[in-house]
Amino acid sequence: MLKQPSISDKKKKAKIIIKELKRLFPQVKTALNYSNNFQLLVAVVLSAQCTDKMVNKVTNTLFKKYKRVEDYAKANQKMFENEIKSTGFYRNKAKNIISTAKIIVREYKGKVPNSMEGLLKLPGIARKSANIILYLAYGKIAGVAVDTHVKRLSQVLGLSQNTNPEKIEKDLIQILPRDEWMDFNFRLVDYGRKYCTARKHDHKNCPLTSLIS
Repeated sequence: MLKQPSISDKKKKAKIIIKELKRLFPQVKTALNYSNNFQLLVAVVLSAQCTDKMVNKVTNTLFKKYKRVEDYAKANQKMFENEIKSTGFYRNKAKNIISTAKIIVREYKGKVPNSMEGLLKLPGIARKSANIILYLAYGKIAGVAVDTHVKRLSQVLGLSQNTNPEKIEKDLIQILPRDEWMDFNFRLVDYGRKYCTARKHDHKNCPLTSLIS
């Protein structure tokens, strides 16, 4: 039976990975376009099972029509569904965004909650989305956002053997320095898109492979 790597071993590996990711991607940023915190929330909700490029295409028009949280709260759901249809799962997304807007207007005076607890009470917001919103909107690091890229690459790179996003997040929290939790997400997403895609390929040609093998 193969010996499982210790937390100490994984921390050493993570340190090497972080250093290389910083070299490959010195600048950390989201690909989503937005100009205020509620627009960020809308873009994050729309990005589920959708490319950032498509989300930006949709929000380019959407944000011109719906300028305030109150506009979303008053939106006609059927019309809103048609406006976001190309992002997929548009019925649930429309329902969640409109419901969230109503809650934020009613309970938070029009401001996006600035705590994990508050965000998780909003329809359609799970830990991944909440982590991203807290970091980009308020500069708060509450955890590691585990999206499809982080989930896949955490396994490929031997940082986690779990498949459940919350368990993967717990694994990464154990081995990553806290101040790297969220930047690690953005850099790993960029790495997955540019070098180590979900398509079947030879990982020997991926930049990180030779460093950690």
